Amino acid sequence: MPLAQDRARAAESRVRPGLERDLENAGLRFGAPVFMRIFKREKLLELWMEEEGGRYALFRSYPICTYSGELGPKQREGDNQAPEGFYRVASGQLNPHSRFHLAFNLGYPNAYDRAHARTGNFLMVHGSCVSIGCYAMGDDGIEEIYTLAAAALRGGQTAFEVHAFPFRLERMDLEAQRNSPWFAFWSELEPAYARFEQDHRLSRIRVVGDHYRIDAR
Repeated sequence: MPLAQDRARAAESRVRPGLERDLENAGLRFGAPVFMRIFKREKLLELWMEEEGGRYALFRSYPICTYSGELGPKQREGDNQAPEGFYRVASGQLNPHSRFHLAFNLGYPNAYDRAHARTGNFLMVHGSCVSIGCYAMGDDGIEEIYTLAAAALRGGQTAFEVHAFPFRLERMDLEAQRNSPWFAFWSELEPAYARFEQDHRLSRIRVVGDHYRIDAR
C-alpha cells in the first residue's frame, strides 16, 4: 500500500499537466491562492483562483457527488448535517491518507459554531461518493481540488477560505426562505456572498459575540 504522501503525489502527477494547460489558457497560475464556495442546493463546489491585483477568477466548478442532511447548518455531533458558514483550511488540515481517497478538514466548529454551542468534528471535503456530514466530491474531482489547494499552500497561501452556503444567496431566493428557521442565520451569510459577487474580492470575516461581521478589505 503506498504511503499517504505518495497517494497525493500520484494524484498530482495525473492531474497537474491538464490543470496547468487549462490554467494557462485562463490566464491563471498553478500555485496561486485559491478560494472555494460550496452551494448545497445546487450540489456544486466552485474553485476560484487569485489573479494579479487580488481579484479572484472562477477556474472550475465541480459537482458535489453527495452530501448528507438538509439545508441548514450542522448543530451537533451525529446530526449528519454538512456545515454551512465560513471556514479556513491550513496545510495541517489536508489529509492525504483519508479513507475516502484525499480530503481536507473544513475546520468545523469555527468560532461562530462554538459560540452557538455546536458540536462535531472531522467534517471534510473528500473523495468517494458517501457522506456522513461531509461533502463528497468523487475521486476525480477531489484529485484536482486537493492538488490545487496543496499547491496554493506550498506557494505561500497561509490558509484558504471555504464559504459553504445553502444556496446562492440572491436577494429574491433568500426572501423566499423567510419562514425558514434558518432565515436569520442565512441573512448573516448573505453580505459576504453579495460582496464577493460584486467585485470578486474576499471580505474580512470576523465573529463578534455570536454573530458574523463582514468587513471590506
